[in-house]
Amino acid sequence: MKILVANLGSTSFKYRLFDLPEKAGAEGGTELAKGGVERIGAAESRVYATLGDATLGGATLGGRKLETVSPVPDHAVALRAAVDQLTGEGGPLASIEEVAAIGFKAVHGGRVGGVERVTPDVLAAMEEMASVAPAHNPPYVRAMRLLGEKLPRVPLVAAFETGFHATIPDRNSLYAVPTEWVEKHRVKRWGFHGASHRYVAERLSAVAPPKPSRPLRAISCHLGGSSSVCWIRDGRSVGTSMGMSPQSGLPQNNRAGDLDPFAVLHVAKATGRGFEELLVELSTKAGLAGMSGTSGDMRDLEQAAAAGNARARTAIDVFVASVRHWLGAGIVELGGVDAIGFAGGIGENSPLTRAAVLEGLADLGIVIDADANASQGSAERPIHAKDSRAAIWVIPTNEELVVARQTRDLLASNHA
Repeated sequence: MKILVANLGSTSFKYRLFDLPEKAGAEGGTELAKGGVERIGAAESRVYATLGDATLGGATLGGRKLETVSPVPDHAVALRAAVDQLTGEGGPLASIEEVAAIGFKAVHGGRVGGVERVTPDVLAAMEEMASVAPAHNPPYVRAMRLLGEKLPRVPLVAAFETGFHATIPDRNSLYAVPTEWVEKHRVKRWGFHGASHRYVAERLSAVAPPKPSRPLRAISCHLGGSSSVCWIRDGRSVGTSMGMSPQSGLPQNNRAGDLDPFAVLHVAKATGRGFEELLVELSTKAGLAGMSGTSGDMRDLEQAAAAGNARARTAIDVFVASVRHWLGAGIVELGGVDAIGFAGGIGENSPLTRAAVLEGLADLGIVIDADANASQGSAERPIHAKDSRAAIWVIPTNEELVVARQTRDLLASNHA
């Protein structure tokens, strides 16, 4: 079964094409292609693809690369342009009819969660939560509507990032707000990066299987341009750092993360600026970039800090301290930790960040191996020392594979 997984930005479209076993829950499969379209709406848009038949888990894709430049006015045309490449000479598809469904890594559906066929009600639910996911929900809703109109015979499936966190108990998901806020306005800690945390949970259970006496206690650190920590017991989320919106939790590359709301009121009164204007600044010009005054990219920050930039050093320290705060809270909630996974652009590629997050935790049974941690590469690998009671792994995340399997399973259940 061929599943196309779409990852949408306001002016971009990225995808991965999988060929999966049809049986629900089946492992394995093949990644047939990955690619996308850049600068949608511009006079010239780049349409690119890498074709290959490497089995999932293989080190690299062995196929050839394709690239064209043409006007792409909207996401529906972007998908068509991508399909033209995939169905062209030497491509993995004969026609779009071979695609069983298009799966979307949707962000926030509020009253709608889990995995759902895209319907007018699902789109309405996403629009209801647009104010707390302004960078994500609006472009997804527009693109889903366009694709539904242009490709009515291809099922569209939304796999919401909040779905993995539906198992979080009330003690970890509720804010201390009036009950009416929760019941009428859905104010709670929803959590995000669900596909990544689900993938890390599955991989940790495979490489660090639980002891017979208790379920696996794991902590997933998805660290990148957008970051969050998730506490996992027996493969299920029981707590996470992100809250009502993706703007919350850890400091992000250009988003502030957690902040006392009265700080916004204070700055608004002091400057005469509007509340919404300040929220835009907190979600676009804050975070690591705002603190450092240089960049929100950890690679740039590490270089600047090494060169003596004090603001860059402080930004890194604040980020690491926030990760450690949530790691420590997770250890208390879980009653200990058996496995820790690092994923995302920073988690997978920054030995300095991983070492700083786990520094001085030997008394908790968490000991990193300096040489293993310093090794570079894209492969899944352990980085714990021999005397570490907790397994520590770098897990290159595969959110698209999770969404593809969720989409396949939904189609299989509907068919049954």
